[in-house]
Amino acid sequence: MLVTVGGTIASGKTTLAKGIADRFKFKHLSAGEIMRRLAKEHEMDITEFSKHAEGNPDIDHKIDEMQRELVSRYLDEGYDVIIDGRLSAYFLDPDIKVWFYTPLDVGAERIMKRDGYGREEAVEKIKLREGSEKKRYKELYNIDLDDLSVYDIVLNTGKWSIEGMTDVVAKAIEKYALK
Repeated sequence: MLVTVGGTIASGKTTLAKGIADRFKFKHLSAGEIMRRLAKEHEMDITEFSKHAEGNPDIDHKIDEMQRELVSRYLDEGYDVIIDGRLSAYFLDPDIKVWFYTPLDVGAERIMKRDGYGREEAVEKIKLREGSEKKRYKELYNIDLDDLSVYDIVLNTGKWSIEGMTDVVAKAIEKYALK
């Protein structure tokens, strides 16, 4: 089984994916962690690197290919996989596609805690990165991140605890596996 988790910045994608991986013994992959690693290699933070990627489509293509290769390898080895990434539902053939969105103030709070930014800086980083990625994905792939019709489950993570979100997605996985 392959589950993809996409979502807005700081919506809880990776946290949920790790929780599902633990609960069901799935392999977990994170496109965001791949991107953060590449940003670090380029000595940039994730927002700077996202902006840098606007003029370098090879970066996105490299991340896409890394996702495909890792997912394919794990599935071939007999593992179930959950991957969090904003475009994973488009480039893979998942059994269940999940999208998380979060209000800007909630996302900013999460980034403040995770990365140590002040409120203004966290809000600005979210807006810059969201704008950069929406533009890039539209230009590179003709994907509109605001079109959620591709997803099976869409949750507002500002209204749910991580346990609640994990339970909703876990129930969908259980129902899908039983069909």
